[in-house]
Amino acid sequence: MKLFRHGSIGAERPGILDVSGIKRDLSGHIAAIDGDMLASGGLSKIAMIDCASLPVVPEGTRIGAPLPRPVNFVCIGLNYADHAAETGAPVPKEPIVFLKAGSAYSGPFDDVTIPRGSKETDWEVELGVVIGKMGSYVPEAQALDHVAGYCVVNDVSEREYQTRRGGTWDKGKGCPTFGPTGPYLVTRDEVPDPQNLDLWCEIDGKRMQDGNTRTMIFGVRTLVAYVSRFIALMPGDIIATGTPPGVGMGIKPNPVFLRQGQTMRLGVQGLGEQMQRLVGG
Repeated sequence: MKLFRHGSIGAERPGILDVSGIKRDLSGHIAAIDGDMLASGGLSKIAMIDCASLPVVPEGTRIGAPLPRPVNFVCIGLNYADHAAETGAPVPKEPIVFLKAGSAYSGPFDDVTIPRGSKETDWEVELGVVIGKMGSYVPEAQALDHVAGYCVVNDVSEREYQTRRGGTWDKGKGCPTFGPTGPYLVTRDEVPDPQNLDLWCEIDGKRMQDGNTRTMIFGVRTLVAYVSRFIALMPGDIIATGTPPGVGMGIKPNPVFLRQGQTMRLGVQGLGEQMQRLVGG
């Protein structure tokens, strides 16, 4: 299933994409697509619904992030060896984990705001893992049992803030609108192998990233198990699993960064596409 939320910010309603690609409204059957729904077996209930009987979502309706703001918006750094190489960083011996601010979380087609004074705002297409049930110290063999599905994440980053302003990466990762997510929560049954998905990003129509999740250093099973050692994963949480090469900071000899008025378009195979316009802060 491909689930989404539609409507104005803060008033999103649940929806589902039918087999013909038509967006349908689910609000007559479930209250929300959120952690409580996932934890209570709501996906099984939705699977029993005749989608053809559901109201059509009007064309032009805003599509929001597929879940409300997660308790934990977890990100993994430098999880593709070729991306580590382009940034000049060593390949990590174990996953690099950081948290993205909740205020960064935004819809897949909402504008992205370049922070005031920023000169190094960058793009990062990533596979997002949506947690379906609570987990701490999850064995790797059982890790996928805790996954409800997958989504597209754009881990927008301000590189000066991230690397040259002191402290951790959080300053460059958590600016408002720096976490576009969606458009869909694609349930796990539709993604038989999360380690073989193409992912890409274009800036103003120019292909900048073109990778595949098979080149991850740490796969989805490993990441869910590893993160759960340090953070109690909650239903509705998201783990953004890292980005392939092709980010702006990795372009040689002169890095390229985002400017007001540009457009980012990105996607992951089978999970849908995002598009954001860059605006000034």
